[in-house]
Amino acid sequence: MPPLRRPSTPPAVDGLAADPLLHEPVTPPSADVRAQATARLAALATPPGALGLLGDLAVWIATVQGQVPPAPVDRVRAVIFAGDHGVADHGVSAFPKAITPAMVRTFLLGKAGVSVLAAQHGVSVRVLDLGVEDDLDGVPDEVTAFKIRRGSGAIHLEDALTEDETLRAIAAGETVAAEEIAAGAQLLIGGDMGIGNTTPASALIAASLGLPAHEVTGRGTGIDEAGLVHKTQVVQQALDRAGDRVADPLETLTALGSADLAAAAGFMAAAARAGVPVLLDGVISVAAAIMAERLAPGAASWFAAGHRSTEPAQSFALDKLGLVPVLDLGMRLGEGSGAVAAVPVVRSAALLLSEVALLSDLT
Repeated sequence: MPPLRRPSTPPAVDGLAADPLLHEPVTPPSADVRAQATARLAALATPPGALGLLGDLAVWIATVQGQVPPAPVDRVRAVIFAGDHGVADHGVSAFPKAITPAMVRTFLLGKAGVSVLAAQHGVSVRVLDLGVEDDLDGVPDEVTAFKIRRGSGAIHLEDALTEDETLRAIAAGETVAAEEIAAGAQLLIGGDMGIGNTTPASALIAASLGLPAHEVTGRGTGIDEAGLVHKTQVVQQALDRAGDRVADPLETLTALGSADLAAAAGFMAAAARAGVPVLLDGVISVAAAIMAERLAPGAASWFAAGHRSTEPAQSFALDKLGLVPVLDLGMRLGEGSGAVAAVPVVRSAALLLSEVALLSDLT
């Protein structure tokens, strides 16, 4: 894979220099800690393998925390990256783009699906406008502080972003990750909001995995059969237009992504570099994770999959990342909701490994 390029003079957004860390490998979690966690799991007063995937999740938590037994997972922070997508004007979604700014305001009111789940499970939620096609008048300034542009290009006809915009979006995501980690996050979640966003997400996954559009394209918000055929054609047209540029992850995000997806990828890559784990959500989140792994090789070892989406692209991407979802509830809401719904299971797994008696204690 060719090295990523940086512009000679990085542009800035609200004082943020667009000079993200690109293609720097990530230090994996400690193999020694993983071995210790695996040994503790085997030593618990439970039949071998009785905890199933809960046991595997517990080992992962201890490994990414770097300690055995793991600490309780108390401080979980979710960031929703919002943006509009030019393809939404071309019949790929069941809903209009006007829904995106309305949902941003709904998050701020605490009335969205993810908001309800987060309040129940003690997860903080932050929403950021990276590319909403609206000025969002009256919302707090911090919501729009990282805005890159209004909307993105229609990817089957033109690039989603300029290269400079892609770099600025990645840098914004890195800065947000640093802020959330400084606020004490033990576990991060990347959420999403943007009508039409399953189309660029599917294109990013197809481009990264070398798959045709018909294998990865799903119904998104619930389009009918004719809509699915059309959406598949749009994704394939976008892939054909991008051509060989998809060998370079920066070019892939520029041609086929969006500001919100690029920021989410930067957010996840930065979290992995800092040694803070990320719980992935649906197809949008997993598309960003695939791009984070390409931008920061090895990042995926710091990721876990919160749930399995109904979108086919997500399953292909999870297989590529080597991740097994915690939940499989048939969800396709996005927003980070599936990952937030999985947080109690993550917490339970950590507590099981730390608080269940050891067999040696029974004798």
